[in-house]
Amino acid sequence: MPPAAKTPAFRQQSSVMLSRVAHSLYWMSRYIERAENTARLLEVNLQFLLDFQGLDDTKLREHWDSLILSSGDEELFEKIHQENATSRTVTDFLAFDLRNPGSILNCVFSARENARMIRDQISLEMWETLNELHLFLKSSSTADVWAAGPNEFFQQIKKASHLFQGLTDSTYSRNEGWEFIQFGKFIERADKTTRILDVKYHILLPSAADVGGAVDTAQWQAVLRSASALEAYRRYYVREILPWKAAEFLIFSDSFPRSLHYCVSQVDTFLCRILGETGARPRSDAARSARRLVADLQSLTITDVLKQGMHEFLEEIQILLDAIGDEVVQTTMFYPAESSAEEQQQQQQQQ
Repeated sequence: MPPAAKTPAFRQQSSVMLSRVAHSLYWMSRYIERAENTARLLEVNLQFLLDFQGLDDTKLREHWDSLILSSGDEELFEKIHQENATSRTVTDFLAFDLRNPGSILNCVFSARENARMIRDQISLEMWETLNELHLFLKSSSTADVWAAGPNEFFQQIKKASHLFQGLTDSTYSRNEGWEFIQFGKFIERADKTTRILDVKYHILLPSAADVGGAVDTAQWQAVLRSASALEAYRRYYVREILPWKAAEFLIFSDSFPRSLHYCVSQVDTFLCRILGETGARPRSDAARSARRLVADLQSLTITDVLKQGMHEFLEEIQILLDAIGDEVVQTTMFYPAESSAEEQQQQQQQQ
């Protein structure tokens, strides 16, 4: 007689422990994706400035200001750096400043801390990759990075993120934990894709005379590069880079893994699994919002988006993504504070 089927270890845990594991897996995934996307933005912006070294001070300030605005941390930046945004101050703020919760350093440290708290739930390979990246960053400094060349540093962050995600795909069981990891990754990626587009379209929008010019084309090429989409775009369109086509590709492509449409579709899929929304009519606000986003991205065209206003369209999506993430955290990951001082300190470190 065959042995009775065993309940997966993830399901055997108490509801409090389950919420703790889900919470750490979700934020571990989001933080590593956020670190990679910040590295992408910094790397591409630095490369753009190398390509156009003749830009005046006003243009240079616009480019670095755009990165701060895209992160949503302009108030914190102004508080820490009471001066104009420069290559050094912005790079330090977004990459190394521990006072910035969204810096690459903080994101990697937070991802590693979340992984440490659930060490028995992830594979050895996943843990070693995060730990090695953590040790690499602890040994780095702004001066060392600039002396060695920042591009090499950003490549290291991206490669470590890709390695971690590949090892997760190869070594993590397809259970509830997997769903939280994927949900966190794609909701973070969708948000960052909207911010990449918003920086170019709203902040760096050129004058009418410059649209389609050399600088405008180079900027859109940089946007595509920041999402590793340049080669995919050229294979799809096989022509020069046009602003509206670049925006269309990053918003509506249903096959490119960093497009908004693809990411939102994945968010919807994993959200339905997490919340148990199997019916045709979603019950939760988060599931309804995700389903509406997918439907909009399937029915709208780039012409519709431009008529509405690119900035307004992207801002609305950012708000919806924030609401979806917040509801999932509150309904599936909320847990009461423990009396232990150590547990309370760990919660503060996670936040």
